[in-house]
Amino acid sequence: MSAIEKRVSKIFETRRITRKDQAFLMAVFASGKISAEDEALINQIYEALNTGRLRVVE
Repeated sequence: MSAIEKRVSKIFETRRITRKDQAFLMAVFASGKISAEDEALINQIYEALNTGRLRVVE
């Protein structure tokens, strides 16, 4: 399991995303060096945030 998969799994288990999680995922996404699967996971986070299924916590 990749670092991205572990982070995303934790986020969905807790239904919370921290600013640190956000910074990590944004950096990975911005690098452009991710697989299609990892990009899909990041997109799932974005969708969950937009629909209110995740909360942003400090």
